[in-house]
Amino acid sequence: MQSVTTEEPGVMPTPAAASASVRPKHKGSAQLFKNPVLERLSHTHIALPVGIFAATAALSLYYGLTHGFMTGLAALGLFLAGLFAFTFAEYAVHRYLYHIPATTPGRAKFQYTFHGVHHEYPKDKTRLAMPPIVTVFVASLLFFIFRFSFGSYAFGLLSGFTFGYAMYLFVHYAIHAYSPPKNFLKVWWTHHSQHHYRQDEVAFGVSSTLWDHLIGTMPTKKAG
Repeated sequence: MQSVTTEEPGVMPTPAAASASVRPKHKGSAQLFKNPVLERLSHTHIALPVGIFAATAALSLYYGLTHGFMTGLAALGLFLAGLFAFTFAEYAVHRYLYHIPATTPGRAKFQYTFHGVHHEYPKDKTRLAMPPIVTVFVASLLFFIFRFSFGSYAFGLLSGFTFGYAMYLFVHYAIHAYSPPKNFLKVWWTHHSQHHYRQDEVAFGVSSTLWDHLIGTMPTKKAG
């Protein structure tokens, strides 16, 4: 089972400590940095990163259309392709980066700082997304990667990808901040709860369960 270390990054965790699973704490917040400025910057209101990625999506689509890089039909196709690509990126980053095996002190520190702290404090609303300064950096990096890789198609693809990112952040926040709804949307809450409280080596999709179905990481019925 993928582990979540109980040690804070300020104290270098050992591989042994990193292998011990923790009971989620539903109150409080971990201190990630001794520096008060860095510690403050590690918290954010969810509206900021959601707004940044949503604005990136809208501006990218608008710029691509108004400057002749794509037509309406092509824009729709590229947008959907970018959105689809994001669903896989969400799954892959969560599974292979955020749940990297904490086999060394460096890996344990990385895993806890970027994701383990969320497993230990899943109800900490201020750490459900990247801080604004990191969000702007990621959005800018995505633009340059897409522009370099796909040329004029980048504007449509980036709009779909970053829209998917914004939706993921919104869905993830809603799952942790609100009670499950009594309708078909409850599947999101149930799926992600399995990952946090039953089997953290499966159920890596948050805004979509598609890749869990395709790759075979759906939770077992026994754990449900």
